[in-house]
Amino acid sequence: MSIVKWSPMKELDEIRKDMQRLFDEFFEPPHRRRRFWPRPAEAGVIVPNIEMYDRKNEIVIKAELPGVNKEDIDLTVTKDSLTLRGELKQEEEINDEDYYSAEISYGSFARTIPLPVEVDSAKAKATFKNGVLQIVLPKREEVKPKEIKVEVS
Repeated sequence: MSIVKWSPMKELDEIRKDMQRLFDEFFEPPHRRRRFWPRPAEAGVIVPNIEMYDRKNEIVIKAELPGVNKEDIDLTVTKDSLTLRGELKQEEEINDEDYYSAEISYGSFARTIPLPVEVDSAKAKATFKNGVLQIVLPKREEVKPKEIKVEVS
């Protein structure tokens, strides 16, 4: 789970935008008014949901990417982080005035995930199935737990 810094100025700016949209909607002719917000171009930021867990000798990360084509996904792995980039493309062009509701965000996204241990980026593997990207990152040899048997005499 990533921590996002809270900004009161950003909150005020969002309220200002909402009020501007409200007044814009009020003065439009009734047949062109929308019933729902936000408008398609202002739908929001795409942040893929992830889960990360330990599997003894490797770290597994799963990311939800519904609607994204595997050709539009780019992964960058370093020893201590994973950067996931991609783009969700709109399949057809629809005019703003034709929408009743628009909640899907389209566009580019990027997310950098700090890793809990160092990994061997050369041996990383990724699979994409049913809108879920799974990345398997083997741990580096020096961070793998080693068992030492102690003989008691």
